[in-house]
Amino acid sequence: MRLRQLALVASDLEPVVKEMCDRLGLEVCYHDPGVGHFGLHNALMAVGDQFLEVVAPIKEGTTAGRYLERRRGDGGYMVILQVPDLNSARQRVERLGVRIVWEGSVPGIAGMHLHPKDVGGAILSLDCAEPPDGWPWAGPEWRQHVRSDVVSGIAAAEIQSDDPRALARRWSEILDIEGVDGPEGSAVIALDSGLLRFVHPRDDRGEGLVGIQLSASDRSRAGEDHEIGGVTFRLV
Repeated sequence: MRLRQLALVASDLEPVVKEMCDRLGLEVCYHDPGVGHFGLHNALMAVGDQFLEVVAPIKEGTTAGRYLERRRGDGGYMVILQVPDLNSARQRVERLGVRIVWEGSVPGIAGMHLHPKDVGGAILSLDCAEPPDGWPWAGPEWRQHVRSDVVSGIAAAEIQSDDPRALARRWSEILDIEGVDGPEGSAVIALDSGLLRFVHPRDDRGEGLVGIQLSASDRSRAGEDHEIGGVTFRLV
C-alpha cells in the first residue's frame, strides 16, 4: 500500500494551481473531465510517479463546497492510497461498517471513496491500478509532464486532529496497518511508500489534511515551507 495522490480543495482553481507549479516546479498533466460528476473541475500535477490535485466547485451544493464552508477556506481534501487488491480492501471496510460513498473505474484503475464521517480527518480513497505503475486518473500522458528540478516525490501527508492517536488508530484499523505513537501525542502510519502523520491542530479549522511533505531534489532546500491553498508544503 502506498501514498499515491493528495488532493486540495479551493474556491478558485487556477490561482492555487499556478502557485503550486511556480513554487514547487511542477506542471499540470491532466484536467479530468470525470470530476464533473461531483460538480467540480480540477488539475493534476505529477510529482515523480505520485500526484497532487486541486479541485474546485463549479456548481452549488457539492461535497467540496460544503467542505470549504466547514473549514472556512481552501485546504487539504483527500488522501488517495494505492492498494494491491481492491476486493480485499472493500471486504475489510464493509466488515468495519465503513460506508463507501462512491466507486468508479476506467480501464486500468478502480477506486472507492470512504465516508469521511466513518474515517475522520479527510476523504480517504483506496484505489488499485493495473499495471501498478500506471495511474489512468492522471491521464494518458502524465509521464511527459514530470518535472523534478525542485521536488521528486511525496513523502508524507499530515492530518490534524484534537486526538491524533485516536484518529490514527481508526485509520490503522481501516488500512490494516499498525501505527506507531510519536512525540507530543502524535502518531504515524508507515506505508510501503510514504507516511501518514497525525498531529495536534495547527489552527482552529478542525480536522483535516494540513501538511504535505515533499522530497527535495536539492538537499540544500530541505526545510523550506510553502503555504499554498491552505496547506503547508515542506521540502524534506
